[in-house]
Amino acid sequence: MSDDTQRDTSEHGTTQSPGSGRSALALRAPAGQLPIGAAWRPVADAADVIFPFDGTVVAEAPVSTAAESRDALDAAEAARPEVAALTTAERKAVLLAVHDRLRAEAERFVELLILETGKPRVDCQTEVNRTIVTLQATAEEVSHVHGETVPLDLQELGRGMIGYYTRKPAGVVVGIAGFNYPLLLATHKLAPAIAAGCPVIIKPAPNTPLATLELVAIVREELTARGITQAAVQLVNGAPEVGETLVRDPRAQVVSFTGSAKIGHLIAQQAAPRKTVLELGSNTGFIVAADADVDAAVEAVLRGGFYANGQACISVQRVVLERPIAQMFTERLIARMGEVVVGDPRAAETTVAPVINAASGDRIRAMIAAAVAAGATVLAGEDGSAPDAAANPALVRPTVLGSVPAAAEVWAEEIFGPVICLTTVDSMPDAISLVNASRYGLQAAIYTASLESAFAAIEQLEVGGVVVNEIPGFRSDIMPYGGVKDSGIGREGPRYAIEEFTVTRMAMIRPRARG
Repeated sequence: MSDDTQRDTSEHGTTQSPGSGRSALALRAPAGQLPIGAAWRPVADAADVIFPFDGTVVAEAPVSTAAESRDALDAAEAARPEVAALTTAERKAVLLAVHDRLRAEAERFVELLILETGKPRVDCQTEVNRTIVTLQATAEEVSHVHGETVPLDLQELGRGMIGYYTRKPAGVVVGIAGFNYPLLLATHKLAPAIAAGCPVIIKPAPNTPLATLELVAIVREELTARGITQAAVQLVNGAPEVGETLVRDPRAQVVSFTGSAKIGHLIAQQAAPRKTVLELGSNTGFIVAADADVDAAVEAVLRGGFYANGQACISVQRVVLERPIAQMFTERLIARMGEVVVGDPRAAETTVAPVINAASGDRIRAMIAAAVAAGATVLAGEDGSAPDAAANPALVRPTVLGSVPAAAEVWAEEIFGPVICLTTVDSMPDAISLVNASRYGLQAAIYTASLESAFAAIEQLEVGGVVVNEIPGFRSDIMPYGGVKDSGIGREGPRYAIEEFTVTRMAMIRPRARG
């Protein structure tokens, strides 16, 4: 990282030296400490954060224990009355201040995300920009947290009574984020919690804690500047038991999780009967109708299938082609695969880099190999073979598979890598049925020139969102976002997350007591 992206952190920051493969990183968070309680707490353990591109150790991240999760819950519960009592103006001011700080340091956060996630620069820039928008949008929503009147006199017993409800903070929020968009995902939990008046404890993915830790440090500085307890926003980091301790504790009234379906289902069981907001995986369907603009659809697959190294829950995975355009689409897609630039994520031209770690690379190649053994055809990229000894095992080259059996894992499950599967159907009803034949349902897309086909997809696809003539990975950060079936429950987006983090309190008033 160049000197002009560094920040003076002499107050309490740390710089990891470039020795022993470490990149020079100026971090605001104090070395070896985590924001637990109303101060930064030294913790005993640390773990290396690895740059996926070349295995370089970026920094050492502090690692906490289950006992420290309990301490964070103690502090959050103690802070609950103070946080709930914050005025609308105070909540909004904190969020706007954090927004301004992040915008001023945007490039620094981009560099940090590149190093810890291994995503290409363009994707990290997008993540930071979306995070800034999310903070501003959440600040705007603070003044829209309200209730409404209820006509109690619909029933005779309510004649002469006044009824209304308000929204009150639900209590302590636990936010657990995935590794693919660590800063943005954490913000979609942290910012609405502040807006709702809830203390929040964030647990980032162990692979990618740095940008989130820096964000929390900024938030706590802004809380302190306004005389608000730092225990309103805390962060723990570490092994699964660190998060499990948070989830199982009844003081955690809402658990918001982004990650795999397997872990999400486990969290729902552990948290029951308390509320969970689960944004889980998918195997996104992308329909190309016979009347579609084929070149535009090809462009969409190139944009929507490989961004973030394919590690996005709404990236293109299952491409369903109507037969009249199937061959044309396939030929044009394969002809353009050379435009997908594989390389160093720090380079501006790179569009695909290694996935998060070698284990993920091995998993993806195994799924490809199983699909090929079941009859799929490799049209471009990987065939599932193990890389040679000199290659980075985390690098999965952009891959297109044809004639993929519906039973193949690479079709039926979320691959979370730069792999696209093609299949052909005879009609639009067949295409919709095939997309729906999945345990997932987050978002789907259709390319068509027909309003009839577009509205058929909108009405019939069993997903949380349908995108017409755009990539299925389109997400406006202010919209209600979430899935159905095994893709989750609840909705994110500032307004909708605030609703998830609050509860209604009903007031039923008889102005004069009956005799």
